[in-house]
Amino acid sequence: MLAKTGWVAVAAVAIFGSVSVAIARPETAARVMTGFTSRTVCTKVFVSRLDPDRALAEMMEATAGSWLVSWGFDVNVDRPRGEVVTTLFGGAAARAQFHKGLGCVLEHGGAMAWTAAAVVPPLARGDEPPLVETRNPVIASALDRAFAEDASVRKNTKAVVVMKDGRIIAERYAPDHDIETPVMGFSATKSVFNALAGILVRDGRLNLDAPAPIAQWRTAGDARGAITIDHLMRHTAGLAMGSSLMASLGSAWEPVNRMKFIERDMAAFAADAQLESAPGSKWNYHDGNTVLLARVITDAVGGKPADLLRFALRELFAPLGMRHVTIEFDAAGNAEASSQMLASARDWARFGELFAADGFAGERRLLPRGWVDYSATPTPGAFVGYGAGFWTNRDDSFGAQYRLKHGMPRDAFLAKGQFGQYVVVVPSERLVVARFGVTGGMNDVEGVSRLVAEVITATRGE
Repeated sequence: MLAKTGWVAVAAVAIFGSVSVAIARPETAARVMTGFTSRTVCTKVFVSRLDPDRALAEMMEATAGSWLVSWGFDVNVDRPRGEVVTTLFGGAAARAQFHKGLGCVLEHGGAMAWTAAAVVPPLARGDEPPLVETRNPVIASALDRAFAEDASVRKNTKAVVVMKDGRIIAERYAPDHDIETPVMGFSATKSVFNALAGILVRDGRLNLDAPAPIAQWRTAGDARGAITIDHLMRHTAGLAMGSSLMASLGSAWEPVNRMKFIERDMAAFAADAQLESAPGSKWNYHDGNTVLLARVITDAVGGKPADLLRFALRELFAPLGMRHVTIEFDAAGNAEASSQMLASARDWARFGELFAADGFAGERRLLPRGWVDYSATPTPGAFVGYGAGFWTNRDDSFGAQYRLKHGMPRDAFLAKGQFGQYVVVVPSERLVVARFGVTGGMNDVEGVSRLVAEVITATRGE
């Protein structure tokens, strides 16, 4: 085993050049990789109802550097028991367990009595309208291009849904997806927790500029006590946890990924992180910020997973007509708000429509006045173009300029997740374009930007 995990370290060195880190902590990387694999495959099989072999192959293909170790994975899917166990070169085992209504949980030992209490009555699903096939030839051609493969990077587009003026006008799915398939949002999940925070701000139960109520930071003289809800939303809290910008073999050593795939209690781990910069002074996108935001939201609505789920169903998902939603948790009952929410592509588009409609669901205001503009307002120093829980085109950052260059409009902002999950909101056009896939590289940002531009051209005047 020592030689094998050492080989993993050497492989990572070959890509990322971090000799000291790789040699010192090969087992950490192995545990992160098996944890990510078990939980992702478990979710895709038992929640999304996808083929495990295909799901694993697509995920590995889309993860930079995984070819160096993918042959060493042994992934065992036990359908009767609802579990997935992954080992790497015979060691570093990780087990994910499916719980109906809660998705998959990475198990780390110890009791998880909260799971039974957290199962709450789901939304009444009713009948979904039939597939909406566009009659607009320009949109049809744009969808053709969105699903077509090219020589640069394999896109693996799985679903596209277009909403205009609050109604679905076009959609298309890959053969293994349909109108009810729950799709993992990855970091698009962060934008959903933006909305949940907004509802609490509307009701006066959270204050963006107040110190985040994290118990570990309340000691007199602790500089982390200056971290606000806004800092967590904008990823400017200053916590030393590495980065969540890229899914690759090299990211396995980041502390934030230890939090996600090795630690039993993610929120406690994130709250214990020390500062690397003064709160509010520097942008650093990592999942620990949103895990802590979710902890604050959960505490504000009752403190337990069931309280959070009831709140989200009642205040957000039901008013929007989102019918196929699953939020996943860690072994301690913390919502994995940085990446682990699934919803159908239609549901994700319905979520985007809330922001296209300035926070209204029909005649009912869900988000406080000004919240949409707050969410899309750029965060200084965010080179990818980032606001508060959403990516944004409303500045001159590298990311915004890149998306603008490829056709996405200036006022657009987006929920974005790794491997090519996009919910693009264009308020000026009252338009939402939701695109999902298993895409490596830059997650086909060029193609998605062109898709949005083509849909805008096709729908103006309709």
